[in-house]
Amino acid sequence: MVAKRLYFIDAVRAFAILMMLQGHFIDTLLEPSYRVDNTTFKVWEYFRGITAPTFFTISGLIFSYLLVLAKKKGNASKRMRKGVFRGLMLIGIGYALRIPFFLWLTGEFGTYFMVVDVLQCIGLSLILIVFIYRLTCKKTLVFSILMLVLGLVIFITEPLYRTLEIKNIPLFFSNYLSKANGSIFTIIPWFGYICFGAFTSTLFYRYLERRRFKLATITGFLIVGFGLVFMSSRLFMKLYYMLDLQLFYDVANYNYLFIRLGNVLIIFALFYLVEQYIKQPLILKIGQKTLSIYVIHFIIIYGSFTGFGLYQIIGKTLSPWQAVFGAILFLTTVCFISFYYAKTNAFLYSNIRKLIDTIKS
Repeated sequence: MVAKRLYFIDAVRAFAILMMLQGHFIDTLLEPSYRVDNTTFKVWEYFRGITAPTFFTISGLIFSYLLVLAKKKGNASKRMRKGVFRGLMLIGIGYALRIPFFLWLTGEFGTYFMVVDVLQCIGLSLILIVFIYRLTCKKTLVFSILMLVLGLVIFITEPLYRTLEIKNIPLFFSNYLSKANGSIFTIIPWFGYICFGAFTSTLFYRYLERRRFKLATITGFLIVGFGLVFMSSRLFMKLYYMLDLQLFYDVANYNYLFIRLGNVLIIFALFYLVEQYIKQPLILKIGQKTLSIYVIHFIIIYGSFTGFGLYQIIGKTLSPWQAVFGAILFLTTVCFISFYYAKTNAFLYSNIRKLIDTIKS
C-alpha cells in the first residue's frame, strides 16, 4: 500500500497561497505609476503569474492522489462523496465572499456576486474529477490517460474559446465559461491545470515506491518544464508549418498555458528536491490551512460581507517600499489569524453537515 507522505505537496501549497497573498496585496494597493516601464514590477508580475497555475495544478494533484489511494484502501466511494461535498462547499464559499450583504439590506441587488473566481472554479473541478473517475470505473490507468488527454485538448484549443461570449444561457452558468461578465477564472482553461495535476498524481500512485523514483521524477519535471517554457512555442509553430492548421499558429503566438505549466513543473522539481529541508511544521501548517487563509485574506483586502476592506480604505496609493513591507505584515497577520483564531474548515464542515442532517430529518 502506498503510504509515504508527500511533504513537498504541502510546501508547494504554502508557496502558492503566500504568493497569492502578496500578489493580491501589491496588485490591489500599489500606486499605478510604479507599474509603467518598471523592470522590477515586470519581473514580479511574471512570477506572480505562476501562482494560479501552481495552485490549480497542486489542487488537482493532491485531490486525485487521495482519490486513487482511497481505492487501494477500500474507501473510494467515501472519498468521492467527500470530494463532491468539498467541491460544493468551495463553490458556496466562493459566492458568499462576494455577496454585498449591506447593499442587499438596502434593496440594491446586482449580478456581480455571480462572477466565478478561484474557489468556484476549483470546486467545480473537484466535482468533475470525481465524475470522471467514476466514469472510468475507478481504473487508474484509464483515468490517468484521460486526464492527460483532457489537459492537452483544453490547452491546445484555447484560441477557440479565448474570447467566448455566451448570451443564450443563464448568467449563472455562462460565467463558468466566459469572462465577458467579469469572471476572474473560468472552468476552461483552468480545469486543464487540474487535469495535469491529476495525471501527475497517478504517476506518484503507481511508481512512488520504486527505486530512484524521486530522482527520475525531479529530472522529468525539469526536462519537461524547461522544454515547455523554452520549446513549446517553437514546437507548435513547426506543427503549423507541417499541417497548415491555424490553431497551432494561434497557440504558438499566445502560448501562456503551456509555458506556465512548465513553470509549475520546475517549481515541483525544486520543492521535491529539497523536500527533506522544508518539512518544517510552520510550512506544512500553512499548506494545510489554505482555505482559511484564502477566506481571511479576501475579507481583509476586498471587504467581503461588509464592503470595507483595504481596497476601499487605502486604494492604489502605496509606494513600492510601502507595498513590500505592507505585504509582509499582511502575510504574517493573515497566517496568525488562520492558525490561532479561525477554524474555517472545521466550522463550515460541521455546520453544513448539521444543516444536511436537519433537512433529512
